Amino acid sequence: MLEELPLVLDRDAADPLSVQVADGLREAATSGVLRADDRLPSSRALAQQLGVSRTVVAAAYDQLHAEGWLIGKPGSGTYLTTAPAATPARPAPVAGPGEAAELLDLFPGAPCIEALDQSAWRRAWRAAADYSAVARKDRAGEPEYRDAVVEHLLRHRGLQAGGDTMVLSTAGTSSAVSEFANAALRPGDVVAMEDPGYQRAMGAFLAAGISVHPAPCDADGLRVDLIPDGVQAVYCTPAHQFPLGARMPAGRRVELVEFARRTGIPIIEDDYDGELRYDTAPLPLLAAMAPDVVIHLGTTSKILSPALGVGWLVAAPAVVNSVLIYRERTGSGPSPAGQHVFTELARHGDLARHLRRLRRTLPPRRELLVSALRRRGLEVLGDDAGSHVVVPLPSAAAEDRAVAEGRAHGVALDGLARHHLAAQDDPYPRMPFSPNRSHLPPALGRHTFGIILGYAALPMADLSTAVPIAADCLARVAAAAHAGT
Repeated sequence: MLEELPLVLDRDAADPLSVQVADGLREAATSGVLRADDRLPSSRALAQQLGVSRTVVAAAYDQLHAEGWLIGKPGSGTYLTTAPAATPARPAPVAGPGEAAELLDLFPGAPCIEALDQSAWRRAWRAAADYSAVARKDRAGEPEYRDAVVEHLLRHRGLQAGGDTMVLSTAGTSSAVSEFANAALRPGDVVAMEDPGYQRAMGAFLAAGISVHPAPCDADGLRVDLIPDGVQAVYCTPAHQFPLGARMPAGRRVELVEFARRTGIPIIEDDYDGELRYDTAPLPLLAAMAPDVVIHLGTTSKILSPALGVGWLVAAPAVVNSVLIYRERTGSGPSPAGQHVFTELARHGDLARHLRRLRRTLPPRRELLVSALRRRGLEVLGDDAGSHVVVPLPSAAAEDRAVAEGRAHGVALDGLARHHLAAQDDPYPRMPFSPNRSHLPPALGRHTFGIILGYAALPMADLSTAVPIAADCLARVAAAAHAGT
């Protein structure tokens, strides 16, 4: 164990002391002063060495634990891992022909694997292996898993599932959309969907023979008054609109529920990033407000890992029964393995601890990104929530140039254009770019251009490298676009 660590604290600096301690330990690890499996001093001993409270050191250790730099060994102490415990895969589609695939991944929609407690993760998988093999799986999902989902939704999302609704296990959000479309809708039916919106959900509808009509968004999410006529369902992401990042306020939620009850049209509530709020408590779920007309979808792929391949659907019995009939007819349904792992994580409190860790880990990542963008004079859209933000750009050409600039400098950037529902036959007049959020046009729809920046997928060390590169690329493109060059 190193008795004296080369850490220097500046008590006059703007950064909190705990952040300085964490930064100093990362620097010691990356520079080779600390090596893999080095034992660190106890929080009490390091606090005495630095002349700070033990709380300061404990907060720094907690952050580094969450990032994967440290690991605790019961009865032995805290040790350095040198690198984060797991490195997420980079998305394959971002590299063009002849380019290196190892781009720094700033795409949205990925979980923060670095925040996972690897010991708890392995323990849950080992415990899942103790479940007995079955000859026939329960089409509704494993009973223990559904019980764990009910508890999770009550504790973390304020939704009391059961009673007038039923809980169904799914293979994730896109799979749930596909099952609902095939079970409850008919080929040729029409679904209204936020524009821009989640392309995989749109793909699931289209694959089932369902037409998708765009419903524009503004700074508060889906515009209820612009939902097209003649639709059989409405799909939305009210907790954190994907990809624009808006939170649907209470008044808009009431308006949407009233629309559903007045027309008899069900609302599909995709709770994208619903657990990841940092500034305020989450607003009531649509499903909590109107369980009779809302189909609630959730997934583990954004809060834990897509490796589990499970999610949930909460809806009225008629909807759930139609999906069960579809599963019986097709032999489909989620694998029990991921359900067992989730159950074990929830049973031992590891899921709740992980969500608390995520809420500590992601805000500094967001602040790192947002500060870098704003220092360069860039506008940033998106609530203080979730795992991505949006930088608007004035044109499609600027967006394409930003994506190319990022790729040329080793960073994978995602443009808004591919998230628009329709490239042709636009029913809405194109609206001008507005650099100020307070002056956003009343209906954004598919009329904005920009870059979506995810800050969860990369290990913190790589994110610290990628952020200034991306910010510089976007600043150059925005300046050139506004100068007309």
